[in-house]
Amino acid sequence: MSEPYVAVQVPMMPRDTNRHGTIFGGVLLSYIDLAGAISAQRELQLRGGNPKASFVTVAINRVEFKKPVLVGDVVRFQTHIVKVGRTSITVHIDVLAERGAETIHVTEAEGVFVGVDLSTPERKPVPLFEVG
Repeated sequence: MSEPYVAVQVPMMPRDTNRHGTIFGGVLLSYIDLAGAISAQRELQLRGGNPKASFVTVAINRVEFKKPVLVGDVVRFQTHIVKVGRTSITVHIDVLAERGAETIHVTEAEGVFVGVDLSTPERKPVPLFEVG
């Protein structure tokens, strides 16, 4: 398992709220997706992987919102690599809301990101690393 990496950190704004005054789950999901993709790309670069590989999301697994996120919270999307496969990278994403001096674990997810070559019309999965 890799060391934790803060892929995204963002303050929550009034435009992100639902009618209950809390942050939309979909806003958090979009940042979870972004954080996972950033971490997958970073891991590929750190390991000297295929420069033609760009990551697309295949799955975001089990997201359960445990605590509400409020306007003004600074939300940190902290990741670590769970698994590196032939064409995919699995990333665990922890979502933490900083509210004043308090840090609240809001949710977590696991994302699976597949490397594809965007320069081809098929955009088929490509090997992330040279074999052999």
